[in-house]
Order: sequence, then C-alpha cells, then structure tokens
Amino acid sequence: MPYRATLLSRRSLVTIVGLCIAAGLVLALRSLGSFLAHEDPLQHADALFILAGTRLERPLEAADLFAAGYAARIVMTHQKPEPAFAEAETRGVHLPLDAEVARDVLVELGVPKDAITIPRTIHDNTAMEAQTLRRLAVPAHWKRIIVVSSGYHLRRAALAMRRELAGTNVEVVMRRTRHDQEDPEHWWQHRGDVRTVWSELPKIVAYACGLGAG
Repeated sequence: MPYRATLLSRRSLVTIVGLCIAAGLVLALRSLGSFLAHEDPLQHADALFILAGTRLERPLEAADLFAAGYAARIVMTHQKPEPAFAEAETRGVHLPLDAEVARDVLVELGVPKDAITIPRTIHDNTAMEAQTLRRLAVPAHWKRIIVVSSGYHLRRAALAMRRELAGTNVEVVMRRTRHDQEDPEHWWQHRGDVRTVWSELPKIVAYACGLGAG
C-alpha cells in the first residue's frame, strides 16, 4: 500500500476513535443527572427519614408516602441554621427552624404529631444525618427505612447511609421527592440543575472515597 494511502488510513482510524470517545463522553455527561438521581423501588418500611436541605419539598414527599401507608413514622432532621438565627435569639426573637415548620405543615396535612420525630442534634452534613439514623434505627430494630431527599442528592446520600448502616441488617430505600423542579434527564438545559450537578460531583467523589464532607 502506498505510504500516502497508509497515512490517510491511520488518520481515518484516529478520527473514528476520537469521534467514538467524544460520543461516549457526551452520553456520559447527559447521563450524569440520572446517575445522581438514582432511586430504589419503593417498599413499605418502618420509618420515613427526611434529610434536611429543603423547607417543604422533601417533607411533602414524606407526607404523601405516609398517607399512602408506606410507613407509620416520620423522622426529620435539624440542619445547622445560619448564624443570624442565634443573633435574633439574643434580641428576643424566636424563629422556627425548617424542621419545625415542616412538622407543623405535616400535622395540618393529617400526620399525627406523635408519629413525627425530630432529633435534637443539629446536623452540618449528610454524614451526620446518617449517624443519627443509625442511632435511631438500631435500638428500634428497624429493618427498612425510606430515606427521602432531592434527586441530585440521592446517590451521595445513599453512600453515606449504607456506609453508616453497614453490618446492621437495616435496608435503605432511597426516594426522590416529586415536589421539586429538578429534571435529571435534561439537567444540562436548566441553569439551576447545572449548578447543582457540578457542585455535587466533588462531594460524591469525597463520599465514595470514605470521606464525609458536606
């Protein structure tokens, strides 16, 4: 085969390989949202565990699941409030925390108040919430827990929960709230989704490496 023909053949091969790699990267990027927002098949459980981070989007999903009979108990966590809350308290102003607001909403929606538990611990990250879940689940002999969060948070939260509950025989079912505006299948088309997905990536890498940041 003439040298020029061989060179063209090699260039064509390199081009084809490059296009295949580029196509694979595009497909991987398009799938990022669905990867992060992976949820498990819904099953009945001993409790619904609502992760902090939204005021009502996640609690409303728990209210729907409670009403549908998937669990008879709801646990929600306190997240660390902004410093201005403490300043307001020193001035005699009491502001309800997000978990307290959500609890009152759930009660108005028909969830019995005594079916709602809010641990006193103030949580600064998902790993701390996983520790609280273990402290509640093991003594209560819970076998299955539905963990409710936002879509892009599910994959990382699942890592934290299952790592903390390893060896306890407690099953975790991850559930995405249906009351947010996230669009995992088309995340690149929405500015807010793009920001959330890109901010989530380094966090999930940290959790996958056994760290518990954020």
